[in-house]
Amino acid sequence: MTTALVTGGNRGIGKAIAAGLRDEGLRVIIGARDPDEGAAAAAELGVEAKRLDLNDPTSIKESFAWIGEVGVLVNNAGILEDEDFLDANENFARSMQIMVHAPFELIRAARPGMEARGYGRIVNLSSGWGSFEEGFGGGGAYSIAKASLNALTLRASQVLSDSIKINAVCPGWVATRMGGSAAPRDAEEGAETAIWLATLPEDGPTGGFFRDKKEIPW
Repeated sequence: MTTALVTGGNRGIGKAIAAGLRDEGLRVIIGARDPDEGAAAAAELGVEAKRLDLNDPTSIKESFAWIGEVGVLVNNAGILEDEDFLDANENFARSMQIMVHAPFELIRAARPGMEARGYGRIVNLSSGWGSFEEGFGGGGAYSIAKASLNALTLRASQVLSDSIKINAVCPGWVATRMGGSAAPRDAEEGAETAIWLATLPEDGPTGGFFRDKKEIPW
């Protein structure tokens, strides 16, 4: 059985992705900073949970030592803080750590097992706010981090083996704690493209940026 790790899978889009991958027959592990929240969500979904603090590189190593090989990695966890970009020193560091540095380390940790199995699917949850085509938005360094995550996605696709597919996804404006209640999409709609990318067939795309299962400009 293929194991899927979903960071920030205890709520919102991440939780919907975890449920969707469970329904696809994968062994799903929710990675959550708060172990109680992770355990509660996992119990509700009938999956597993592991404490995973993206601010702590040691936590990433410990998580993979416990999980073992991962066939599907969904870098979903993110932060959006309402701060002025040029005044947000701490926010900049947090944003880059959680949405760029930690995904980089998670990809590095997942790669050996994926290479050995000859199979891997990596999905990075990005945003239209991180697109040069659509223009940057959001508070603090959110858009800068998402643009960097897009760059990480594209560069990684150039060096990973052909058996590992890595793509970025914009889920759209989703009614979550981050997106707010006015958003037109629910978490399940926001999760659809990520689930599709996490279960791509052998001839599926890699190194792309997708919304609603269609490629969009970087």
